Amino acid sequence: MISTKNIHFSYGKGTKFDFPDITAQDGDTLLITGGSGKGKTTLLHLLGGLLKPQSGEIHIEDTNIATLSDKKLDHFRGKNIGLVLQQSYFVASLNVLENVALASWLATGKQATEKAKELLEQLGLKDQLQKLPSQLSIGQQQRVSIARALINEPKLLLADEPTSSLDDENAVIVADMLSGLAKQYGTALVIVTHDQRLKERFSNQITLS
Repeated sequence: MISTKNIHFSYGKGTKFDFPDITAQDGDTLLITGGSGKGKTTLLHLLGGLLKPQSGEIHIEDTNIATLSDKKLDHFRGKNIGLVLQQSYFVASLNVLENVALASWLATGKQATEKAKELLEQLGLKDQLQKLPSQLSIGQQQRVSIARALINEPKLLLADEPTSSLDDENAVIVADMLSGLAKQYGTALVIVTHDQRLKERFSNQITLS
C-alpha cells in the first residue's frame, strides 16, 4: 500500500504545491486528476521517488521513501516501484522481450526472460517479442511499458497519462489491463490523468486544485 502525509514541494522560489494526503491499498486503483499546472506529474514523481518533498511523508508499506538516501532510494525504487510514463523510453537496439527483461536485470542482477515473455503474452504481445520498439504502434508500446513496470512485481505501480495518446478502444483496453494486473499482483495502482474517459471507469479519485 501507499500513503502520504503533509507533502509540500516547490520548484525553487517559484511554484509551490501542498498536496492532499492519499492512500491506496494493495490491488486498489487511485485516480489523481486536475487541470494543467496543478501538480499531477509532480506528485507522481514524488510518489515514485524521482523528486523529494521539502517536507512530509511518503510511505510504501513500512518505508518512508522521503527519508532514504539517493543510493538507497534507487535500490528501493528498482524493486518496489513500477513506472509507466507518458512517453515510452526504450533501448532502441534491443527487441521488446530484451527491453522488458532488462528491467529485471537492473533491479536484481538477473534477467527474468521467461517471466517477461509471460507478461508480454498476457498483454497480447506474443507475436511482437522479437520486434524493435520502433516497429510497434503507440498502443503496443504502452503495453510493453506496462510489462516492464510489472516485471519485478512492485508494491506500487504509477502511471502518468497512460491513455492520453490512445483512441477510445485502446484507452479502455489499457485502463482495464492496468487495473486488472494491479489486482492480480496485489499492487497499489496510482494513475495521474486528465483523460475524462478514465474518470468514468474508476470511482476512487482525488482532484488537485
